[in-house]
Amino acid sequence: MTALTIRLPNSVHGKIRELAARDNISVNQFIASAASEKMASVMTLDYLRAEAALGRRKDFEHFLVAVPDVPDPPDVSDAGI
Repeated sequence: MTALTIRLPNSVHGKIRELAARDNISVNQFIASAASEKMASVMTLDYLRAEAALGRRKDFEHFLVAVPDVPDPPDVSDAGI
């Protein structure tokens, strides 16, 4: 484990303390979880961009023609449910 000192505005620190207490976790756990979620989000975008860069328009069009041309189904809200 690594110790890290960060500077936060008092308002942010107060809100973090409040939210951590509400979830019955420590401020440290809250911040570690938030950092992990942000890291996962950035890494997912990086992965998707890398995969998209490997895509070829010709392959996309090949599979697109296999999709049947049918009308959209009615909205659930239109079904009177």
